[in-house]
Amino acid sequence: MRQKPTDYFSREQIRALRKRSPWHATWLLLHCWGVIFITWAVCAVWTNPAVITVGVLIVGTRQLGLTVLNHEGAHHLLYSNRALNDWIAEWVLNRPLLGASVYGYRKSHLEHHKHTQQEDDPDLVLSAPFPITKASLRRKVWRDLSGQTGWKQRRETIISAFRPIGGPIPLRLKRGAYRLGPNLLINVAFLTGFSVYGRWYLYVLLWVLPAMTWFLFISRLRNIGEHACVVDNDDRLRNTRTTRASWIERIFIAPYWVNYHLEHHLLVSCPCYRLRRAHRLLVEGGHEPEMDLQPSYIHVLRLATAPV
Repeated sequence: MRQKPTDYFSREQIRALRKRSPWHATWLLLHCWGVIFITWAVCAVWTNPAVITVGVLIVGTRQLGLTVLNHEGAHHLLYSNRALNDWIAEWVLNRPLLGASVYGYRKSHLEHHKHTQQEDDPDLVLSAPFPITKASLRRKVWRDLSGQTGWKQRRETIISAFRPIGGPIPLRLKRGAYRLGPNLLINVAFLTGFSVYGRWYLYVLLWVLPAMTWFLFISRLRNIGEHACVVDNDDRLRNTRTTRASWIERIFIAPYWVNYHLEHHLLVSCPCYRLRRAHRLLVEGGHEPEMDLQPSYIHVLRLATAPV
């Protein structure tokens, strides 16, 4: 029998967990971009390798934060007004990172929830290969941190923007300009801001570089943590994992409660800022022994490279 949220929460608890707060959503948006802008400012004032290195990690994690909040938008959890919800998802969260409309992602992602860890799951390709050898994991991590993964993904984004291949050149240019033009204008604005301050190269170091390296590495780590090597593909408490991230992991790896993935799958209408409460209710309800939990992302990596 398919498990339901009411198997684990009371109807009163579900109503409370589903409650959206436009003020909380707005605060998260301001926090995410605020951390990025403050990091840029600090690095512009104290420009040295150590500060820049920390800045790359912080900005890369907040770039993941933008995708986490976009994920909220895909579930209509930012704002009750759906037009506002989708506008924010596209223009504030997606476009700065060369993303596009939230609609395509929403369609695929809801299929992932409908068929989690089943043959029809569009995200199964992300978890199916695990566990892998340590050498294989090192190669994947190197490709992420060296920019190879980022270059491959950006290349595909640019090529797909100008499809259909072989079509009339004016049509292809029009499609590409429509798809990428706004994104490039946003990034030109970032570059202009750094240039006015006399630090144009910080745009590369503190926006492009994190997006091509750290952001992709922790995105892979997040994917591994969520579904790789889960205990039971057919059990809703065991085909998705929650990682109990430490405060430093939340700063540099898992922003905005993204580590509470089991709770998200169990109650998809629960905004991210209530997932920790959902986790606490599950534990207090005596369900902890049934849940797939890991104490840290180090443990997740060990699990992903454990011998079969």
